[in-house]
Amino acid sequence: MSTFTLPGFDLSAFVCATLAEDLGVGLPGGGHDVTAESVIPADARFSGVMDSRDATTVCGLPIAAAFFRQLDPAMEIEILAGEGSEVPAGTDLMRLSGNARAMLTAERSALNTVQHLSGIATLTRRYVDAMQGKAILLDTRKTIPGLRYLEKYATRMGGAQNHRMGLWDAAMIKDNHVAVAGDVAEAVRRARAAGVSSIICEVDRIEQIEPALAAGASHLLLDNMDVPTLRAAVSQVAGRVPTEASGGIDLDTIGPKAATGVTYVSVGRLTQSAPAADIGLDFTPA
Repeated sequence: MSTFTLPGFDLSAFVCATLAEDLGVGLPGGGHDVTAESVIPADARFSGVMDSRDATTVCGLPIAAAFFRQLDPAMEIEILAGEGSEVPAGTDLMRLSGNARAMLTAERSALNTVQHLSGIATLTRRYVDAMQGKAILLDTRKTIPGLRYLEKYATRMGGAQNHRMGLWDAAMIKDNHVAVAGDVAEAVRRARAAGVSSIICEVDRIEQIEPALAAGASHLLLDNMDVPTLRAAVSQVAGRVPTEASGGIDLDTIGPKAATGVTYVSVGRLTQSAPAADIGLDFTPA
């Protein structure tokens, strides 16, 4: 189908499930594109061009290609922009030629994917630029269920690094964990005693820093701290572990917070609130 691979993500299953949803596979009367089948001759051929309507950070073109090739394995596809590339409005991203019905049936699934992922990558790039190299941008677990690997791929294409992928690859001790454990130090100790090597501990007060570090935290998430408090926290940590500013950060506040000396800044809205990129696809009879 495609040479695109992503650890943890099954491209073939994603493409098949997405097309099945759109075609209504398994539903009464479903399983086909009634418009294309009734209007377009079975042997008709189209040529098409996918293009950006606004300046965009490109993401998802190999996945879009997989939708078209699922329905027409012989479709001719030329990808014209690299993943993560920044392109101006009016840039051609993909050219394709093949069976017209297949193109029309796959069009919406392909465009939805590219528009969503490119929207995430584009917003991520804006945040990276706003930080001016002062810290590393991280994404979060605030992703659409079922799309985490794709959305986190898109943030990488925009210039961010991935935070933990899920609940399995690092402990993140937050206020609710602390409430049950009794205090920050006890929560960290319990994770350390369980053999967890990567322990991210959220602190929202300066006085929590030393107990968390003494108990063995390997990363401190400095939650909802203003700029002066972040500077004080970074000074106290003094490079012993990585520090991360988090909580309510937007394009207006990320620059000053990144400049406090934190290692990372994490932003949930990269995946939670990114608008779709304006990308179109126009067909002509071949």
